Amino acid sequence: MNENAPVPQALRSALAGLLDGLPPSHAARAVDRLIANYRGATQTHAPVLRDRSDVAAYAAYRMPATFEAVRSALAALQDAAPHWSPATHTDVGGGTGAASWAVAEAWSPATTVLDWAEPALALGRELAESSGVEGLRAIRWERARIGTALSLPETDLVTVSYVLNELTAEDRGALVDATARAATGAVVIVEPGTPDGYARIIEARDRLIAAGFTVAAPCPHSAACPIEPGTDWCHFSARVSRSSLHRQVKGGSLAYEDEKFSYVAAVRGVAAEPAANRVTRRPQIRKGQVLLELCTGEGVLRRETVTKRQGDLYRAARDTQWGAPWPPPE
Repeated sequence: MNENAPVPQALRSALAGLLDGLPPSHAARAVDRLIANYRGATQTHAPVLRDRSDVAAYAAYRMPATFEAVRSALAALQDAAPHWSPATHTDVGGGTGAASWAVAEAWSPATTVLDWAEPALALGRELAESSGVEGLRAIRWERARIGTALSLPETDLVTVSYVLNELTAEDRGALVDATARAATGAVVIVEPGTPDGYARIIEARDRLIAAGFTVAAPCPHSAACPIEPGTDWCHFSARVSRSSLHRQVKGGSLAYEDEKFSYVAAVRGVAAEPAANRVTRRPQIRKGQVLLELCTGEGVLRRETVTKRQGDLYRAARDTQWGAPWPPPE
């Protein structure tokens, strides 16, 4: 873990004055449009973030949630490969850099953020420079067309977060193939935790495996996903603390929200040990027993019932979380 600064607090501080001077109606309209793009299946040959007001609304609305989702995915990768640390990192379609903030908390690589929206890169640079985190202040911000023409230099780690839903099928495939060629250690891809987002993750997962990667997380295996298409989808949840700014742009009064996301972390040439099993749904706690829905190392779905008579294992089951490995590491 990188100890040079408390990154979540730094992110909150960097975002605090983001909408100063921006009329509330402008921010609200931008957020409404961004929500439609985020939840839909936008396929575009132009950046979704068009100007400073778009980017400011996006950063206030999405950066905390993207940060927490990527942070969770990276934590699972670290659990699987605890002795691996990237020296270089490329954040493809990184926008204002939320994924790079999560990477900077986990490690201290030399990072490059690529995006096709110059206003996003400009604001991302401003936020990083105000962070007080050395690794963030050293990020290189570069404009690049994300799609079939993208060529990536060799790098240890590639992250792609909430980007595939903005691309055509052809561009999605080309992007995943480009990350597979460039990454010498790991690729982490995160998408919304919706059926469509999960489908895009499975498509990317299959392409990475075909390129010689193995899955480190969340799957305990690199075999075909055991979920029958159209019947369910694999996704997880990350708790997001909501600042006053976050509540201002999104409405509501709760101090938190839960970000649903799907992801894959795949490695090549890295010693990694996936979880024996992964908890794929929120555990159901009943009287004297806990019901766990698991994806297993054998590549099948299974329900496991842990009863009170199992002692320590029962207590561990009561404390386990959706998305956690099972059984928990000693």
